[in-house]
Amino acid sequence: MPSGTYLFTKNFLWGCATAAHQVEGRNENNTWFAWEQEDGRILEGAHSGLACDWWGGRWREDFDRAQAASQNAHRLSIEWSRIQPAPDRWDEDALDRYREMLIGLHERKMTPMVTLHHFSEPLWVAEKGGWENEAIIELFAAFVMKSVEALMPYCSLWVTINEPNVYAFHAYIEGVFPPGKKDPKLALQVLAHMVRAHARAYHIIHDLQPEARVGCAINYRGFKPAGWFPADRWVAKAYSRLFNDTFPRALHSGLFDSIIKKHTIPGAAGTLDFLGLNYFTCEQVRFSPLAMGAFFGRRSFPQDALLSETGMIAHHPFGIIDCVRWGSQFGVPMIITENGVDDQEDDLRPQYILEHLHDLWRVIQNYYPVQGYFHWTLVDNFEWERGWTQHFGLWGLDLETQARLRRPSASMYADICRTNGISSDVVEEYAPQSLPKLFP
Repeated sequence: MPSGTYLFTKNFLWGCATAAHQVEGRNENNTWFAWEQEDGRILEGAHSGLACDWWGGRWREDFDRAQAASQNAHRLSIEWSRIQPAPDRWDEDALDRYREMLIGLHERKMTPMVTLHHFSEPLWVAEKGGWENEAIIELFAAFVMKSVEALMPYCSLWVTINEPNVYAFHAYIEGVFPPGKKDPKLALQVLAHMVRAHARAYHIIHDLQPEARVGCAINYRGFKPAGWFPADRWVAKAYSRLFNDTFPRALHSGLFDSIIKKHTIPGAAGTLDFLGLNYFTCEQVRFSPLAMGAFFGRRSFPQDALLSETGMIAHHPFGIIDCVRWGSQFGVPMIITENGVDDQEDDLRPQYILEHLHDLWRVIQNYYPVQGYFHWTLVDNFEWERGWTQHFGLWGLDLETQARLRRPSASMYADICRTNGISSDVVEEYAPQSLPKLFP
């Protein structure tokens, strides 16, 4: 069998992604803390609690692990409710802690990418109506200005909003994120407000820091028709238009097109310096006239798909090629800002990472401008409404002791980062079943 190494481009970013509420702990002033207190909102009645205790300082040891594993970048978010705990108060101590984290990354020769909104808002913002109220656009703008002014000496790579499509879908259609509503009209209103908030943030950041690169992170979900029936193709395309396309197309062209109605958003066109792509899996969609609440579609995975431990992710590495090709329509460089699989026993993860990275390498060879890859995630963390039931970390977490438990994939990913590529030796050691596909 052939041997060799698939090398990525020079200066490729290799790292992991994290989110403030999921790793910091002791966060008691935001929408997710309040959501956790309500019965039935989180699987197994879980609470974030200490999470990974980053607010207590354990980010240092996790950054040390990432550095020792040859990662040269890290994506983290900052928590709005810590920086602005009340409408009339800024917490300089919180900003100092975030400065310390970013300085810590620089000391470890790792490039920071900072996300400004990752699913959570202060309680006082929620009391004003949150993203349903257009007033949030200027509230968010003030938070962005304060945060970027404080942190721009240590960061020039910014994600304004993480997965606005997921936020709108889970919070306002499925109702599993706070505020837990099921109102498609509100979902589109929230998404439009997020477009406007992103645009305001984009211009603010560039006014403060002209050399900055500003983007958003979109969760790309591949929707494939389940069969030959024309209605299956129609509903799969409609799902992709609504879920994948609406937000980034508005940032590209200034036109907010939700299929239902269209309108122009002034100042939104051309507000992407790069596109963050979060890719986990693909689904097949079958038309169903009875599924009115699900936009007339039934989603499922193929019967023969390799599934994650919870059955929520199907191993479909070719989908990352579709993802990048789709992202290329916006004419800006791309970064894979999240990709991973829940796998406590680390059985599927080595194969998942290697085969996704191989297909990512393949699409890059066709001159698609992908500049980095951030694995989700560094350490098992609090996975939103799924609590502690999903295990995405290269390192596991003992909730009782806060001990980190190194999984084999951590060593495998370290070799990939160190080599800037995928070697046949690594594939043979960690996922020999992938050898015939990667090195035929």
